Amino acid sequence: DEGGSTNRSFMGMITVPWTQRDKTTETIVNELAPAMGHIPGLRSTVIQPPPLPTPGQGYPVEFVIKGTTDPATMADIGNEIIGRAMATRKFIFLVPTLRIDRPEAVIEIDRDKAALLGVDMDQLSADLSALLSGGTVNRFSYNERSYKVIAQVKREDRLNPQQLAGYYTRAANGEQIPISTLVKITEHIVPRTLEHMQQLPSNKLVGVPRPGVPQGEALAILEEIAADVLPTGFQIDYAGPSRQYKQEGSALIVTFFFALVIIYLVLAAQFESFRDPIIMLITVPMSICGALLVLNILGISNGMGLTNFPGMTLNIYTQVGLVTLIGVISKHGILIVEFANKLQQTGLSKREAIEEAAAIRMRPILMTTAALVIAMVPLLLSSGPGSSARFAMGVVIAAGMTIGTLFTLYVVPAMYLYIGRDYSKGKVEAAAELAVNTES
Repeated sequence: DEGGSTNRSFMGMITVPWTQRDKTTETIVNELAPAMGHIPGLRSTVIQPPPLPTPGQGYPVEFVIKGTTDPATMADIGNEIIGRAMATRKFIFLVPTLRIDRPEAVIEIDRDKAALLGVDMDQLSADLSALLSGGTVNRFSYNERSYKVIAQVKREDRLNPQQLAGYYTRAANGEQIPISTLVKITEHIVPRTLEHMQQLPSNKLVGVPRPGVPQGEALAILEEIAADVLPTGFQIDYAGPSRQYKQEGSALIVTFFFALVIIYLVLAAQFESFRDPIIMLITVPMSICGALLVLNILGISNGMGLTNFPGMTLNIYTQVGLVTLIGVISKHGILIVEFANKLQQTGLSKREAIEEAAAIRMRPILMTTAALVIAMVPLLLSSGPGSSARFAMGVVIAAGMTIGTLFTLYVVPAMYLYIGRDYSKGKVEAAAELAVNTES
């Protein structure tokens, strides 16, 4: 597809059972891309459909330039952005949808000359319409079927504007007048299509990044180039999968924020404290950072061909794993803080309580972590359809849980000593107040 406006799906292919397949999708893509690239005059790429049905269908990169300028300026700016983007060698191809390469001929009628020759404008318009437009003038029935009657010259007589010299119209006196004596033909180049987005003229750049280049990185490259190239008054926007990526990319942050707020409020109501939930949730960002670190390492290694771990990107499955991680990792902090508070109420000091609580609760914490990590082993070792999705979710939960547990055993006690409640001070103040009331 040259212009980015046509996507074709080939159906009816023979489906081979999963157990009988000896090649992965990535292997087939890597084989098809070079083979199709050797076909002269064909710019092609292989696009894998999303694993889940999404409203945004099309090319992975659909970058839109908007402005109120003329199409020629819009096309020049788009071509400059494409040139700089392709120089980064991050894209397989990148083409604009606004291309000024369509020839157009404009017929200008000399009304004064037509009036001198006695040619009526209605007659001239009707003759040109009948000769060139191909409109339906009537219908006729043949073998019980209706057919259109189209008045039009033969195709070989209307291949170029110069053939108008052979057309005639009739003057008021019945004399035939060559149409070429009454009209002037101007030829110029116009855009194939004039697209608009949000009521502004636009130029959409569609393309495919190279393997190993995430969609976010490809869009960031175009955004950086556009910030340097676009004049004042221009805007950028997105379409297709790129628009969905931009709109829903920040949804993960919002989801994390609301999940933390809800968990915090529930813990604050349960323990009647605004400080204890902070200690309990302190390992959540650390475990998430640990999971993202492992995800990034595997993703980089996979892109370099060192490993074969599919799905190592921040996709819908890894996002679900990260949200799940918030709930399961906060349980470790709850076990330690709750037990430390109870030990303080029995008379132990703040330091003694947290040390003993961390030592006693270590066993259930490690057992909980081991149980959850072992439960992820089937996801990590899965094969067959959807194995990449299960692996992506499993590796995030297993890595985040393991790293978060290590932080729990060291960071939670330290934070408890720093901001945790000291029940011994409350007892001293209560005793002092009781003594004052007794003396009075």
